[in-house]
This record gives sequence, structure tokens and C-alpha cells, in this order.
Amino acid sequence: MTSHGASREAFAAARERLDALTDSTSVDAAQLAGELAAVTSVLDREVSLRRVLTDPAQAGDAKAELVKRLLGTQISGTAADLVAGTVRSRWSQSRDLVDALEELASIADLTAAQQAGTLDDVEDELFRFGRIVSSNTGLRAALTDRKATVSAKSELLSSLLGSRADAATGRLVTRLVTAPRGRSLEAGLESLSKLAAERRDRMVAVVTSAAPLSDPQKQRLGAALTKLYGRPMHLNLDVDPAVLGGIRVQVGDEVINGSLADRIEDAARRMAS
Repeated sequence: MTSHGASREAFAAARERLDALTDSTSVDAAQLAGELAAVTSVLDREVSLRRVLTDPAQAGDAKAELVKRLLGTQISGTAADLVAGTVRSRWSQSRDLVDALEELASIADLTAAQQAGTLDDVEDELFRFGRIVSSNTGLRAALTDRKATVSAKSELLSSLLGSRADAATGRLVTRLVTAPRGRSLEAGLESLSKLAAERRDRMVAVVTSAAPLSDPQKQRLGAALTKLYGRPMHLNLDVDPAVLGGIRVQVGDEVINGSLADRIEDAARRMAS
């Protein structure tokens, strides 16, 4: 979530509350994610309510009571308490509250995957889905068509993911596609991938090679990058025949070029200068 000042502090506090809740085995993280997503949808649609809940002139307790009165019968007490605590905080902009709740929903779903031992699968599936979308213009057009109904997009995703993908992946991608809230599909998938990596306090390295890496190669590369960056590293692997040799590694905005194609291009630039 990109925010400043008061909203950043409010989100940090809300995330701490979410972590405390999902640390308890009595809380169903997947259910909580769905409820937070439902609240996000309501506040995204109801602009006047969103403004009231982020109005600094209104007392925090009064806003919390309003949340419980309006939503208390539609979501669980756990979710209502979490949202109530969130609106007690001060937000720089009303949209920041909605962005925060949406991200909390995603974190809750990733937590559910982590608890089920499938977080690695979800990370990989999000990455692979992003690659499929970026390489298939027809599919991307269908998933981002503003005229297509929610049910049509959901059915398309169900046919694509089906039982092959983890349940959390399906929920995350479906919410992103059916309620993009102004984001591009690519940006939304990248954001989800980063959240998944952060769940384990890991960084993500996108590794492109001309041929699939062997298990020993992946282990050596992962160990080298972990040592270089000082944090556990998750590798998202991609194969591109255009990479003539070696590998290309991107970590955040930093690119480590080790491919033969890059070296040829670099040599050509030096000869031309």
C-alpha cells in the first residue's frame, strides 16, 4: 500500500491487529479475508459512508460504533472489531482506508495459505498466471473488458485455474480481476506477489534463463542472492530462448544482467561509441 503520514501509521496499526488475530488458531483467516473484501467493496461503492468513516472531525468511537451498527450483522464479530479498530485511526485520504482494507484481505488470504503450507505454491501460481496474461493478449483483453460481467470473468478464471491452483490463488486473482479498482492487471499481480514474499520476509528475484535451471543451479543462485541481499530470496523462474546464455535476474528495480545477449549488446554499444 502506497500512503503517507497518518494513513501509513494507521495501516501499520491495522496490520498488527490482523497479525494478532490470525496468529490465533480459532480465527479462520480465509473467512476473514472474504469479509474484509466484502467491506472493501461496500466502502468503494459508498463514497459518502467512506468519507464519514475517515472524517477527522468525527470521534473515533462514534465511527467504530457506526461500523458495528451497519456491518455487524453481515460479517463476523472478529471482522467487525477489526474494521472498527481501523476506522478509529486517522487517515490522510478516504481512499486510503479502502486500499488498506483491500490489502488486509489479501494478507489474510496469504496467511491462510501459509497456515495450510501452500504459500510457496501461491507465490509460484501468481507469477505463472502473470506470465500467461502478459503473453496472451486475447486473454488479457477478456479479463480486463469493462463490459464483461463479474460472473463471466469469474467463470473464465474458474476454467483457467480450476482445481489446479491453490484456493487462495483463486480468491486473490478473482478479486483482482472482478474488482480492479483502477489498477492494471499486471500491477495488481505484482503487488500480490510482493505481499506473498513479505509474508515470509523474503525478497522476490525474477530469474530469466534460456533453458530451465537445474535444482542445484537454483539452490546455488538462491544462496548467492540471499547472501548478497541479506534476506531470504524466493526465485520466480522464467524461460526465454532470447536469452542466449547465462541468466538475467531482477530484484525489485535492480537488474543483474548475466546473459550472453546482454553482453553482446553491451559490446556493440561500446564499439559504436
